[in-house]
Amino acid sequence: MKLEDYFDFLNENDIRIKGTRVGIETVIRDYKLGASPEEIVIRYPTLSLEQVYATITYYLANRAELNTYLERVTKEWERGWKEQEAHPSEFILELRKRLERQRKVLYERGILTNVVILFTNSQKRQFAPLVIT
Repeated sequence: MKLEDYFDFLNENDIRIKGTRVGIETVIRDYKLGASPEEIVIRYPTLSLEQVYATITYYLANRAELNTYLERVTKEWERGWKEQEAHPSEFILELRKRLERQRKVLYERGILTNVVILFTNSQKRQFAPLVIT
């Protein structure tokens, strides 16, 4: 079996581990952050230890090419995130409103000591710790 047989090369920005929906960037990212193959299998139970080792081996054998791939995929994710933030769907807008209403109810009942306004009318994010009493 060739190493490439462990993967589905769907397009230049989408390489999946065969038989799964897991992209190789997921395993490579965790590996580069210091996770062992065994830890990666625990995080992604649809993967076998053999698949994780194959992905790491493929990365190490093709480091320059795959680092370029990782950069492309990361830029694509960032573009998609910015697009969604700039133009959220009606579902996301409604979900944000429902979440904010629930937080206000919890605050009024004294369950939360700090209310965080995640989204204002201008869609700017404001983060603060939630403290549950």
